[in-house]
Amino acid sequence: MASRFRMSDLGTLSYYLGIEARQRKEALTLGQSAYASKLLERSGMAEYKPCVTPMEERLKLTKTNTAAKVDATLYQSIIDGLRYLVHTRPDIAFAMGYVNRFMEDP
Repeated sequence: MASRFRMSDLGTLSYYLGIEARQRKEALTLGQSAYASKLLERSGMAEYKPCVTPMEERLKLTKTNTAAKVDATLYQSIIDGLRYLVHTRPDIAFAMGYVNRFMEDP
């Protein structure tokens, strides 16, 4: 491609749009640990312990809830962040899609 197009070599890719790239001979690994940490801090969950399952099993959420209302802007911001995090964490896709149902009225 360099013979056909004018380009410059910027070296090996390490970080792009919040995605960390680690290149080795046998594999290219993508991750978003720094982005995930910032998302946890923004949501007030930085001190929580990690768990194996991203969502409680058999959890039933309804739109008619008696719990206190949450800040809709913060909720939507966190869901948008989770949506971006799914690119490197497909294991949270189901849980993210489930809570995404409540975007209009968290």
